[in-house]
Amino acid sequence: MEYNELFARTELLIGREAMQSLATKKVILFGVGGVGSWCAEGLIRSGIMHLTMVDSDRVATANINRQLPATTQTVGELKVEVLKKRLQEINPHATINALPEIYSEESSPSFHLEQYDYVIDAIDSLGHKAHLLTTAAQSNATIFSSMGAALKIDPQQIKVAEFWKVRGCKLASALRERLRKGLKLQKPILCVYSEERLPNIGQEALSDANENGSFRKAQTNGTMVQVTAVFGFTLSGLVIQDIVKVKNELNFTN
Repeated sequence: MEYNELFARTELLIGREAMQSLATKKVILFGVGGVGSWCAEGLIRSGIMHLTMVDSDRVATANINRQLPATTQTVGELKVEVLKKRLQEINPHATINALPEIYSEESSPSFHLEQYDYVIDAIDSLGHKAHLLTTAAQSNATIFSSMGAALKIDPQQIKVAEFWKVRGCKLASALRERLRKGLKLQKPILCVYSEERLPNIGQEALSDANENGSFRKAQTNGTMVQVTAVFGFTLSGLVIQDIVKVKNELNFTN
């Protein structure tokens, strides 16, 4: 099947020149869990042709409620490999790199962020996230980041704002506190977030899962797919809108 056939409806909306621009941009995505996996799908289905995915995790049973690569048949497999297979089936013409690695201060140079047009952050670790954002902000890439998507149930409350203007998100607050103590952002970063914050009320189920070894973390917050997926699709949408806006000078709003 030809590339033009796959994206005929997309080209109808944004035009051929914008489609050609989408096909030339290089995107690197850190984290393909509840948010990142849906972002990857949105990018490939929209015409991005060069995508690198970074995530060292394997599919766990506890991922099935919200993560795209997680099914009862893929438990134990590397998330990036499962996702790569799916995305190549969607668009076999795309170049998709699956890196089962962890981003950290030590591993940072190996990812060569200067080679990418867009850097997308969908990782959970506070320290690694802070380092990624500050490092990426020193490159020429445009950066989009996901704040915390747990403890939420209403996708209508999801918003986009510049990093320093995000409100009502504990993860964003913790990141800002860390950045004020030393690390600096050299450019604005748009973030997907929600001010909604619900309590965990199913503590009995959580205790049972921990005892049975279903969760690897002592602290686990409830999460639902209708929120994490919208976070992910919004991230992919920000990339697509940015490319289309630059190419067609359309007045998209975030």
